[in-house]
Amino acid sequence: MKKFVLTGMLLSGVIFSGMAQTRGATDPKAKTVLDGVSNKFKSLKTVVANFILKVEGANNSVTDSKKGVVYLKGSKYKVTLPGQEIISDNKTSWTYAKDVNEVTINNVDQSSGAMTPAKLFTNFYDKDYLYKMNADSNEKGKVLQNIELTPTDKSKNIFKVIVSVDKKSQSIAKMKVFEKNGNHYTYEITTFTPNTDLSDATFTFDAKKYPGVEVVDLR
Repeated sequence: MKKFVLTGMLLSGVIFSGMAQTRGATDPKAKTVLDGVSNKFKSLKTVVANFILKVEGANNSVTDSKKGVVYLKGSKYKVTLPGQEIISDNKTSWTYAKDVNEVTINNVDQSSGAMTPAKLFTNFYDKDYLYKMNADSNEKGKVLQNIELTPTDKSKNIFKVIVSVDKKSQSIAKMKVFEKNGNHYTYEITTFTPNTDLSDATFTFDAKKYPGVEVVDLR
């Protein structure tokens, strides 16, 4: 799979962006669960989470699978994938591609509606999505509370998202995104480590560590 697909999905928080249209009813039970996840995340200083990103075609066959790590500190984040890094200190963002040894630099648009990895764990759902509880499931010894989200803007390529919350730890265990073209993207959190010591340097790109890197500065 092309790198821009992985970059776009992670950096935009599975493309949760845009202004909401007419709102409808939401499930208060689902909101209680999502609020619990959001409140817990906000109480943490830092998070390091390992994840697996699986891409499935319309027939549910896995067409690609990648392991990655996301580092979070407030609104700062760093995402690492094989051959790729996405870094932001909430003012500047850097996207590094190892195969061409190139980093692209952009300013962070604070007015943008695009989601960041940090916002995935907070109350992103309250603005642009309707949500309802689905049946609980048991996976790998965990009870998962499954919540179905649908965008209020029906022009979006995404028509449904299933967020699975670990009932015991009140943290996101899995998220599955359904696109109108039949593709599915599943993000599975394999480890979630809170309050790790992360320096601010983690969230900036140090060109000295990448000899010969080509810099594309779009600021």
